[in-house]
Amino acid sequence: MKPLGRDTVEELRTIVGNDGVVTSLEDLIPYGFDGTAALKEEAVCVVFPATTEEVARVVRLAATEKIPVVTRGSGTGLSGGSVPVSGGIVLCLVNLNRILEVDSANLTLLAEPGVITREIEDAAQPHGLFYPPDPGSMKISTIGGNVANNSGGLRGLKYGVTRDYVMGMEVVLSSGEIVWLGSQCVKDVAGYSLKDLFIGSEGTLGIITKVLLKLLPRPESRRTLLASFGSMTDAAQTVSEIISSHIVPCTLEFLDQKTCHCVEDYAQVGLPKNATAVVLMETDGPKVVVEEEADAMAAIAEKNEAISVEKAKDQAHAVRLATARRSAFAALARIRPTTILEDVTVPRSRLVEIVSFVEQTAAKYRLQIATFGHFGDGNVHPTVLTDETDGEEMERVEEALAEIFQKTIELGGTITGEHGVGLAKKKFLPLQFSDASFSLLKQVKKAIDPDALLNPGKIFDAAI
Repeated sequence: MKPLGRDTVEELRTIVGNDGVVTSLEDLIPYGFDGTAALKEEAVCVVFPATTEEVARVVRLAATEKIPVVTRGSGTGLSGGSVPVSGGIVLCLVNLNRILEVDSANLTLLAEPGVITREIEDAAQPHGLFYPPDPGSMKISTIGGNVANNSGGLRGLKYGVTRDYVMGMEVVLSSGEIVWLGSQCVKDVAGYSLKDLFIGSEGTLGIITKVLLKLLPRPESRRTLLASFGSMTDAAQTVSEIISSHIVPCTLEFLDQKTCHCVEDYAQVGLPKNATAVVLMETDGPKVVVEEEADAMAAIAEKNEAISVEKAKDQAHAVRLATARRSAFAALARIRPTTILEDVTVPRSRLVEIVSFVEQTAAKYRLQIATFGHFGDGNVHPTVLTDETDGEEMERVEEALAEIFQKTIELGGTITGEHGVGLAKKKFLPLQFSDASFSLLKQVKKAIDPDALLNPGKIFDAAI
């Protein structure tokens, strides 16, 4: 790969205009990292296209010059996926930020990749519709980044993840060609499902420039409950019994004791300090069904020795209860200079085991690790509170996380449920795949991006 030369920078300016290219050292600083702790690289050139054609022209130039391209949105990723590649172009899509159509007749929305995720929901609401995926970063993350990482969220148990709502997408390939994948049809089995290959590909196969999303009718009613428990086992048993009772809540979230203490100190939502686990439960749908399910979930929690079960009296009260979960990361980030938010998923039946293992590993390596996450779908976020300037402590952090990833795989889990592989986890990916499966991943990359110019070094090493 060639380094980025002055002539190339000038050609980029002819494509997107002078204001669309950033090369000054000071202005480049924010583009050298994303939301992942301790992963940084110097950016040398950031390009801000405003149309699909501009994206394609930039990529064609990069392909001719053999220059790597790293696509970026808001930079909220937690796997190092948008950390720049040395000597490459950072292609920032925040100016492709229009909602192009809300089609209430067909329950779809067409958007450019730079649209903030929350704006998708806001655009659907006046039509009596909603977009279910709600990642924790939805107020600042972009829909393109959500698709590229197949983001999840608190409503994943009932409604699924981003993949479940992508009907089609426009993509610029590594050659600069523009393709449309998927369709507006609810049923479409013509050929390979290529759009699904690009969802979760983390910018390594193509650059998403438009996305067609499925919307759903807005639920008539919603009820929110917050249950506190003296043991993680009681909390997990409550979740198991809720699911086995054929209740599928839109939200089943948990916080461990350390997280509970931090949240209460931060948000003061009334969490009992003696709680070992807190479970946030939300049900939505027809009003009668919602009331029945809320009563049933409360009864199940009480039967399993809940210290307390609080039901939201109104919308304001519901927001206060949900704050206990939604403010977890912000509350924990106040404790130490560096917060490493990790992401593993295990079968629901193994949740107590992985949470207990995280606690034991924290003690073994003398670390502060809090755990919260999506109890309903087995997605756990061990959150390490540390200081990245302390080299010796960071070595212990790396050893502890390696053991957590290994244990996750032993329990039949996956090293990432929603954050992606990126740079942070690529060395652990072969542990989860057989040799043939891992080789197949690389064959896909080689076939679609033969010169390895798109986000090279992410998911697996650049040499493919």
